[in-house]
Amino acid sequence: MSMFSGLIRVMERAARKAGGRLRRDFGEVEHLQVSRNGPADFVAKAQMRSERILYDELLNARPDWGFVLEEAGIIEGSPDMPRWIISPLDGANNFAHGIPHFAISIAVQEPKLDRTGWHEVSGAVIYHPVNDQTYWAEKSRGAWLQDARLRVSARRHMSDALIATGIPYAGHGDFAEWSRIFGAIGPEVAGIRRLGAASLDLAYVAQGRFDGYWESGLNDWDTAAGCLLVREAGGFVSDYRGRSNPVHSKQILAANDALHSRMHKILAGSLR
Repeated sequence: MSMFSGLIRVMERAARKAGGRLRRDFGEVEHLQVSRNGPADFVAKAQMRSERILYDELLNARPDWGFVLEEAGIIEGSPDMPRWIISPLDGANNFAHGIPHFAISIAVQEPKLDRTGWHEVSGAVIYHPVNDQTYWAEKSRGAWLQDARLRVSARRHMSDALIATGIPYAGHGDFAEWSRIFGAIGPEVAGIRRLGAASLDLAYVAQGRFDGYWESGLNDWDTAAGCLLVREAGGFVSDYRGRSNPVHSKQILAANDALHSRMHKILAGSLR
């Protein structure tokens, strides 16, 4: 699309190439024999293939840039160049069970000027392979679905709000903490949803489908692109204490201005 910058075009091209392979692999999931390790091994291999495609495509386009990869870890690039933060298959459990709700997430993070760490996220692509939809954002250029501008919802009242979350499972996350937050927010809102892919949850907040979102215990590759999408769509992203960082993963709270303030007050009160 003509409105894509060169950087977003590079990211989108890589995501589409990896997404095409994920679509083919997803078509095989329903044919797997039901066994203890068969589906899990297949999904792990699909995830690694997707990551390899993304790595190769992005390295070829920006050979001096570093990587934060879900499977391969951190690969250092030139210290004065940005780095890619990549989730090659967000929503792997959905993928494994034949549920068509998963995504590829790619973010660009800029180095600090003094090279002591990492600064803001300047570019983001979240690609939904099954629907062939590309959510993207660039710093100060807004958030988009294909060529349609995204805005967070305009709802101002908790009683009208549909909120997304992630639920701790199988030793991942703090279930006691989540239960306290759920017990405080649940009675105040129109509904709570758990769809199983943090990147798409954040994209849906940016799109106004969800009015807010909270979760903890994630990783940077799950949320880096989505945080920029929400902010560029006019929303607010913070941790549970209300602090705003370039990337939120261990604690994330996202919504429009009015609902973020109300959710933060309720959430913080539940954890006292």
